[in-house]
Formats: sequence, structure tokens, C-alpha cells
Amino acid sequence: MTKGTKIYLITHNIRMEKILIVDDVSKNIQMLGNILSHKKYQIAYAQNGEQALDICNNQRFDLILLDIMMPGLDGYQVCEQLKLNPKTKEIPIIFLTAKADMDSIIKGFDIGGNDYITKPFNATELIARVNTHLLINRQRKKLKEMNNDLEKRITSRTSQLEKANHKLGILDQAKSNFLSIISHEIRTPLNGVIGLTELLNQTKINDDQKEYLSNLKEVSERLVKFSNTALLITTLRIDKYHPEILPVSIHFLMEDSIKQFALNYPESILSINSNLPSEELLVKGDSDLLRTCFLMIIENAHKYAGKDPELSISVIKHDSLLQIIFIDKGPGFSKEANSNLFELFSSGDILHNEGSGLGLAAVKLALDANEAEIDISNPPEGGAKIVISIDYIMG
Repeated sequence: MTKGTKIYLITHNIRMEKILIVDDVSKNIQMLGNILSHKKYQIAYAQNGEQALDICNNQRFDLILLDIMMPGLDGYQVCEQLKLNPKTKEIPIIFLTAKADMDSIIKGFDIGGNDYITKPFNATELIARVNTHLLINRQRKKLKEMNNDLEKRITSRTSQLEKANHKLGILDQAKSNFLSIISHEIRTPLNGVIGLTELLNQTKINDDQKEYLSNLKEVSERLVKFSNTALLITTLRIDKYHPEILPVSIHFLMEDSIKQFALNYPESILSINSNLPSEELLVKGDSDLLRTCFLMIIENAHKYAGKDPELSISVIKHDSLLQIIFIDKGPGFSKEANSNLFELFSSGDILHNEGSGLGLAAVKLALDANEAEIDISNPPEGGAKIVISIDYIMG
């Protein structure tokens, strides 16, 4: 072979791995070809750097054996250009060199070479190194295919999850809108009904009629309460309520909640024992939401108080938290209700297993907006226990 000879390609099998030998010495090309021809590779030859770059632009190779010392573009320059080309940068390169000094070897690795073989060639070493890098290249390609396949699967799965999440968002918004509509559509006529029952009560009616009106008023008030709770939940769930987190007095909130309860239920026989510390205790929270939470818990203690209508309220300091503890002497929480009391439309209510299932869900959402926590349990001595933990402002 002489300089300027065209590139020759010996094809043994279309599935064979392809190796490019680049060397300006024909004797070296022939020797390498003879050694590798027995291993059923596709072998291509180039006698200078320009030819090597040209053939690499037109064919795909699994390995390149590249001589360093060549006229024109030397092996280092060819390697650098191959590594800059996206089509050829991943082809493993084994340098062929008569220079075994450390500087030459390190330079070859620095510019992207994968290995080197010194001249004169040892057939066993040559085949071992070629097989090793072909194996690594096969594994790299397989890993790349697996990664590409995984990325496609992830992209597809992500798209499916996004669509599912979008549908869930639409359903959740529809549910919230439904609750809001119910609240507004129910409250207005019911307030009229309640007002009308109060007017009729002032007229001359018999005892049976008074009982009917009393029942009508009670049912109407329950529906109004339900719609108010539904509206609160809707507002909190769709992030339309922006809590005003400020220092607020627990004494003031609790006293206000108890007074409001007394106004709402003037005939209640619930005994409320409020054991608050004498010192002023401040927490970080939205006063309206916290007052609503306290009032709902007290109202439900009244509703399900049983034969011993008593509710004790106490406050303890625990590290940086203030714990507000409500304990009643009612029937407590059932195991079934305990597992899903914080879910909308569950079968539980605040202190019992009856009602709309909105009560504790509303309390939980209101406390979440205040970055507070709630815990429920049944004390060994009976009854129900609710503990609210909220950030305490230490003096």
C-alpha cells in the first residue's frame, strides 16, 4: 500500500463490529489486519489523518486503532477532531505508538484516547485490548439504549400523571364550587325561614304548632351551620382565604368562643371548665379562624355530651408550642371514625360518628392555615380528647 491509496473495506458479516485502522505504514496495517482478520471483524483502513476523518464522516465504527506519528495530521490531532464531532466522539480510540514514554501516554489520555499499544505489536495483547474496548463499547451502547428507553417511559408516565392530576384538579374544583353553590343557595332562603318562625312564635298558636316551629327552626339552623362550614372549607381549599397571622391572646379567643357558644345555645346545660393559666399567653395565628375552631369543638361537645354534659379546657406550654386541650365525657371516637375524621364527607363529626362529616375537616383546614396541628384520642377514663398545638410567643 502506498500513500494516497484509497480506503479498502473487507466485509465478513453485516452484523460484525467495525474497526478502523489508521497508519501511514502499509506493513503495520497488514500486520494488524492479519491479526484481527481471524476474529471476524469488519476492517477498514486509512493511511493518513485526513482519510480517517473522511471515512468516519461516512461510516460508523465501533473502534479505531490510531497511529500517533503520521505526516500531516498526527494521531493526536485526529483524535481531537474526532472527539469534537458529535457523530464520532464516543468511538473508543486505541493509540498505536512506538513511544512508550509517560508524557506521550498521558497526552493521549488527556485528549480523549482510551488505551494504547506499543510497537512492535504483541498479537495476544492486541486482541485482548481490542476485545476489552469493544465489550465496553457494546455495554455503553446498551446502557445508552436502556437510558433512552427509560427516559421515554418516564416522559410517557409523567404525561399520564399530569393528565390524571389535571383531571383530579378539575374534579376537586368542581366539588369546591358545588359546596360554595350549596352554601350560598341554602343560606339565603333558610335565614328567611328562621326569621319567619320567630315571627310566628310571637303570634297566638297552640303548643303543637309551637313544637313544629321549634323543630323547623332547629333544622333550619343546622342547615345554615352546614352551609357556613361548607363555605369555610371551600374558601380554605381553593386558597381564597388569606390568613392574617398575628400575635393573639388565647385567653381572649377562648373567652370569646365560650361567650358566642352561650349566645348560640342559651338553653345548653353543658358545663365548661376553662382552666387557663393566669399569665397572658400569646400565639401566632389568625384570630377569626382560631375562634371558629374553638367554637366548633365546643358546639360538638354540647351536641354529643351524653348524660354527663361536661367539657374541660386547659392549656399547657410544651417547648415552643402551646397545647390547647379539650376533654369531654361523651362516647368518644370509634375506631372506624378515628381513621378518616379529617377527610371531607367522612362518617365522623367533631366528637362523634354522626353528622355531615365536614366538622373536623373544617377544623383541620383552618388549623393548617395557622400552621397548627390537631390530635384526637380517647382517654382511658372515657370521653374524647382533642389537642391543638400552635406556635407560642414566649415573653
